[in-house]
Amino acid sequence: MQLSVRGAAFLDHARELLEAHDRALSGFTGTRQRLTVGISDHVAGPELPALIARMNAQDPQLLIEIRIASSGDLLQSFDRRELDTVIVRLHAGRSGGQILTEEKFGWFAAPSWQHRAGEPLPIATMAEPCGVRAIAAQLLDAAGVPWTEVFVGGGVAAVAAAVMAGLGVAALAPRMLQFGAVDVGATLGLPDLPRLPVLLHTRVKDGRPRDALGALSAAFRSAVSAGVKRPDLRR
Repeated sequence: MQLSVRGAAFLDHARELLEAHDRALSGFTGTRQRLTVGISDHVAGPELPALIARMNAQDPQLLIEIRIASSGDLLQSFDRRELDTVIVRLHAGRSGGQILTEEKFGWFAAPSWQHRAGEPLPIATMAEPCGVRAIAAQLLDAAGVPWTEVFVGGGVAAVAAAVMAGLGVAALAPRMLQFGAVDVGATLGLPDLPRLPVLLHTRVKDGRPRDALGALSAAFRSAVSAGVKRPDLRR
């Protein structure tokens, strides 16, 4: 299903109307202000506790609600106005959003893992639909690399655990894995993975929620930058 040309033209005006309605009602409520944020599972890494702490320090009186899900699911919830803000990976068929940062991906395996010659490359992936999974599969197919799924995880933590358990290789950002994971892309002659943008979609424009969101965005950029600089622990 897609919007017609007239529907697409009407969409921005409709959103503005609903936002004005929400702002008007908020002035009459005595409840704490709430900020609902959705963060893609491929974005929310081990730094999440520190990010939440940063937001709370910015405004301890703000009620913060965070949901973790796939980028596609979060964007749908955002469009249904169930979330004020989403931080997601680039999603096929979706434009717009503010680029917070770009993050390099690699082909990671456990230090003790060895690829058996003549066998398809064992891959641990997220369940479909996952944008990173789709990109990895397309690149492997284009490069003529035989591969097979050996593990499908319901979240990045599960995929990272499968990698560290020695099941196979996964396309992940370095900060999502424990120290000691090895990027085997160059050794195995695998295609380079692109830098993937992290996008912020929000309808929060001002006030205390906007300040807290600014703190979250700044903390996230710092976390990704630190993750890129992690040491290579290969012997």
